[in-house]
Amino acid sequence: MYDPMSFWEKKYSLLVSLVWCIGLSTQSNAQQIDPDDSFTFDLCLPNAMVNKPYQTIMQGLVHASTHYQYALKSGMYFGGGLHYSYFAINEFRVTPKIYGGIHSAAAFVKTGHEHFWTERFGTDLGCRLGWVQSYVVTDALSQIGQVPVKREGLYIEPNLSLVLTSDVNQSFRLTIGYPLYGISFSPQLIGLEGNLGYEVNEFDRNSTFLSVGFGYTYYFNGKKSSAEED
Repeated sequence: MYDPMSFWEKKYSLLVSLVWCIGLSTQSNAQQIDPDDSFTFDLCLPNAMVNKPYQTIMQGLVHASTHYQYALKSGMYFGGGLHYSYFAINEFRVTPKIYGGIHSAAAFVKTGHEHFWTERFGTDLGCRLGWVQSYVVTDALSQIGQVPVKREGLYIEPNLSLVLTSDVNQSFRLTIGYPLYGISFSPQLIGLEGNLGYEVNEFDRNSTFLSVGFGYTYYFNGKKSSAEED
């Protein structure tokens, strides 16, 4: 029998292994890490949390973001960027079967602290704050002429990245985030009737998910090799 949770667990393990292999296989000269301004792109796999119908009915396919940030000498940084996620309906968990999903896009500002512990390894602990708009598109909603259904709310995402430098101006990272959308989820949102056996109070909970993946950062003037400083 197909187990979707086992499928995503394997995907997470593959992503973690891929990031560490990239980091270990890269060659870098001895360098002093001194981040300044940088540009980062993240690509992750999301897994719905907290809201039980959201966890069961929806399956995360992609969570991507891109942002620019400027770091102070203390390691504190400030920046801003864009975020996108897509959750598809698991048609095996609903009756009658329907197809479609929820597209979500957000703009955010962020702050946090980045610190390099060695010449090659660093950590980035931060939080994003913005506004998200979700667009629900399903065949059930199309049949009643309500496509897309729009929802919007607050977007918050604490996140942690493990950073591995590859050369003077770039690094790869393992990224773990916990996005929270100020948008509730219920079967009615995707065009279903009834509660499907869930408690009504579950529908008041925010849509949240755990996101794990990898990222790439380009430092515009962030690192100087020891040879350059001599």
